[in-house]
Amino acid sequence: MEHMEDHKLIQHEIHDEMKNSYIDYAMSVIVGRALPDVRDGMKPVHRRILFGMDQLGTTPDKPYKKSARIVGEVMGKYHPHGDSSIYDAMVRMAQDFSMRYPLVDGHGNFGSIDGDSAAAQRYTEARMSPFSMEMLRDIDKDTVDFTPNFDGEEKEPVVLPSRYPNLLVNGSNGIAVGMATNIPPHNLGEVIDATVHMIDEPECTVDDLMNYVKGPDFPTGAQILGRAGIREAYRTGMGKIRVRAVTEIEESRRGRYQIVVSEIPYGVNKARMIEKMAELVKDKRIEGISDIRDESSREGMRIVIELKKDVNPQIILNKLYKHTSLQENFGCIMIALVDGEPKLLNLRDILEEYLKFQKEVITRRTKFDLKKAEARAHILEGYIIALDNIDEIIRIIRSSYNDAQQKLMERFGLSEIQAKAILDMRLARLQGLEREKIENEYQEIRERIAYFKKILADEHELMNVIKEELLAVKEKWGDERRTKLVADVGEIEDEDLVAEENVAITLTHLGYIKRVPMDNYKAQHRGGKGITGLTTRENDFVKDLIMTSTHDHLMFFTSLGKVYKLKAYQIPEASRTAKGTPVVNFLNISQDERVSSVIPVGQPEEGETSYLTQITKLGRIKRTLLSEFRSNRANGLIAINLKDGDSLVDVKQTGGSDELIVVTKFGKSIRFREEDVRAMGRDTSGVRAILLEEGDEVVSMSIVDPEKSLLTVTENGFGKRTPLEEYKLQIRGGKGIMTVDRLKIDRTGNVVGAEIVDEDDEIMLINSEGIIIRVKAADISELKRSAQGVKIMRVEEDEHIVSMARVIPEEDEEEEGAEASDSPADPEE
Repeated sequence: MEHMEDHKLIQHEIHDEMKNSYIDYAMSVIVGRALPDVRDGMKPVHRRILFGMDQLGTTPDKPYKKSARIVGEVMGKYHPHGDSSIYDAMVRMAQDFSMRYPLVDGHGNFGSIDGDSAAAQRYTEARMSPFSMEMLRDIDKDTVDFTPNFDGEEKEPVVLPSRYPNLLVNGSNGIAVGMATNIPPHNLGEVIDATVHMIDEPECTVDDLMNYVKGPDFPTGAQILGRAGIREAYRTGMGKIRVRAVTEIEESRRGRYQIVVSEIPYGVNKARMIEKMAELVKDKRIEGISDIRDESSREGMRIVIELKKDVNPQIILNKLYKHTSLQENFGCIMIALVDGEPKLLNLRDILEEYLKFQKEVITRRTKFDLKKAEARAHILEGYIIALDNIDEIIRIIRSSYNDAQQKLMERFGLSEIQAKAILDMRLARLQGLEREKIENEYQEIRERIAYFKKILADEHELMNVIKEELLAVKEKWGDERRTKLVADVGEIEDEDLVAEENVAITLTHLGYIKRVPMDNYKAQHRGGKGITGLTTRENDFVKDLIMTSTHDHLMFFTSLGKVYKLKAYQIPEASRTAKGTPVVNFLNISQDERVSSVIPVGQPEEGETSYLTQITKLGRIKRTLLSEFRSNRANGLIAINLKDGDSLVDVKQTGGSDELIVVTKFGKSIRFREEDVRAMGRDTSGVRAILLEEGDEVVSMSIVDPEKSLLTVTENGFGKRTPLEEYKLQIRGGKGIMTVDRLKIDRTGNVVGAEIVDEDDEIMLINSEGIIIRVKAADISELKRSAQGVKIMRVEEDEHIVSMARVIPEEDEEEEGAEASDSPADPEE
C-alpha cells in the first residue's frame, strides 16, 4: 500500500491531454511569439533585439558591432531560441524595402528586393538606427515594467516605451496558431496627425481619423487602387487592399512601345516576378512581349518590358496585372495583443490603446523625474543651509572626531542624505560663483517640480505633453508619402485583356468555328476571284460569316430553337486558312442539335427598349424583349418553339417601331411594320410573316432604312441594289412581291441573301469552296426589282455562293458607335 501511495497514477484521457497541451502551446505562440503588442507594435524577438542592442551599447553614435555579437547577446540573455530566427528578424529590421522606417542600421550585405538573403551573421555588422532611439526613449525612467529573463539572471522590458505608434507606422505580420495578423506600414506624419487629432477630439470616429491616415504607405511605394478596401480595413480591422506597380508606357527608338516598371507592390520578390512574366511569355499565355530586362541600379528600380510591333500596350499591361505580382492584394488583418489577449482592432482602437499606453508612460516618467528632482532639491536645500552657516559648519566638522554627520543633523535639522552631501562638498563650492550656481539650480529644480506636479494633477496637461512630443517626432522623422492612392477602375475583366477589334467569325456546315481579324481581308473589285477564306474538310462548306467586335456577345441559335451566349473573344483566333474549332467545344449542345444561326448582339442604351425578332425558314416571325435573354444557362435558353421541319433563319435586334423586309429563296419579298408582330415570351412559336409557296423558304430579314437600298445576292454570283421605295408597305402574312424575277432564277440561281446597304458599305461573299471576296456596294449597280443583276463573283460550275454579309466601314463605327456587322443580320443597322 505504501508503495502505491509513493507512485500515484493519474488516469487521464489522451484526447483531453492533447487538447490541453495543444491549447497551452497555441496560447504560448499567440502571446509569446507571433503577434505584436498593440502598445509598441513589436513581437518579443524584435523587442529583445532592440533592448539587447541598447544594453550592448550599439547606439547610432557608436561604431557598428558584428551581427553575431548582437545575436549572441540577445540569444544568451533574452531570447532562448535559434540564432537564425534572431538574425533573420534583425535583417528584416534593417531592410529599407521591408520596413517603412528601419530600426536597425546594417553594414554589409543585408539582402535585396530580389530575394537574395543577407550575408552570414559573422560577416555583417549592425547598430541601432537613429530612428529606433524613439522606441527606447525614456526606458531608463521606469516608464515600463521589467520582468526576469528566462533564467532569472537578467531583466527585460515587457514592452518598449515606443514614443510613436509603431504598430501602424512599421506594420507587422505574423502567423500564430488559429489566427494571423497582417498590418500594413503607414506614413509616420499621417499617423501622428491622426493621434494628435484623437487627443484634441477624444470622441472622434474612424472616419474622422481617415481624413489624416489616407491609407497604408509601403516602403516600396507602388499604388493603392481605390479606397473601399482601406475603409473596410480601418473600420472593421479586416479588408483587402489592392496594390499595383507604378508603370509607364514609353515609345522606344524603334517606334515600338515598352512598359517601364519603377515601383512594385510591397513584399513582392522582383526576380521571381520577372521570372513569372518570362514563363507566361514562354507558355504563350501572354503574347506580344519581345524582351524583359531588369535595368535596376542605385538610382532606383527599372524593369523594361519590350513589346512587339502593333501590340496594344494597355492590353498587355492589363494581362500582366492579372497574371503576375505587378498587382497584388494585401489582406489586412489587424490583430494585436491587448493586455496579453489577441484582439481584432480597427484604426481607432489601435490609436486609443496607444494613447492609453502613452498616458501611462508619461505618468511614470513624470513620477520618476519628480522623484529625482525632489531628491536633488533636497540636497540643494542642504547645500544652501551649509553655505548660509559655513563658519559654524566648518567649526563643527573640525571639532568632531567621527560624529560630524550626527552633529550637523542635530544642529541644523538636516537629513542623513543632506548631511552626507555637505560632508562630501568640495572646498571649491565655497566660492561666490559656485554658491550662485547652487541657488540657480535650486530655483530651476523648484520650477521643474511644480511642472511635474501640474502634469500629474491635470490630465489635459499630460495629453499636451504627449501631443508636443509626438509632433516633435513628426518634425524630426516625418517624410513624404511613397505609396500613391489612385482611383480603382474596377476589376480587370477578361474583356479588358482582349483588344477591342473588328473580327470575322466563320461557321461551317459541319460546325467548325473560328475568329479572324478583319484586317486579313482586303477589299477587291467586283468580278474578282476572291481569296481563300479557310480550308474546309471534305463535304464541308462555310455557312455563316459574322462581322462583329471581340467585345460583343454572340448568340448561338440552334436547330432546336435554343439560344446560347458567348463573348466573341471566347472563340479562338485562327489563321485565315485554318479550319477552326468544333463549336460543340464551347456549347453544351445535344447530338441532334446543330447551330443554325449566330447573331452578334449589341447592348441597348439606357432607357432604350430592344427586341429580338426571329424569323424561321417556314416564314414564322416572333418578337421577344431582349431583356428576356439576359440570363445565360450552360444548357441554353428556349428562343422559339419550332414546328417539325422548321428552323431559324435570321434574328434582328429591333427598336420597337422599325419596318422589316423579308426575302425568300424564290425571290419573293414582303415589307411590313414590326408592330404587326405582337411581343411574346421566349417559349412561343410566333406568327406568320409571309405565305410561302411549296418548296420556298425565307433567306433573310432586314430592318428598313429608306435612305438605303436592298442588295440581293444569288447562288450563281449575281447581285443588284434596288431602291426601297420599290417595296411597298404590306400587311404581315401575305404572299409578298417579287424581288428577283422568277423567270430569271434559272440563270441567277436562288437568292442566298439580302441586305440593306448604302454606297459606303462593303460586302463579303463566301462560296461553297470557302473562297471569300469583299466588294464595295457602290460597285454593284442599282437596278429595278425585276432585273437579274450584275455578276459580283465568278462562280465555277460545281460551286455556288452560300453566304453574304455586310461590313461596316470605320466611319460608321465612329459616327454611330456601331462596332460590328454580322451574317445575314446586323442588329445595329
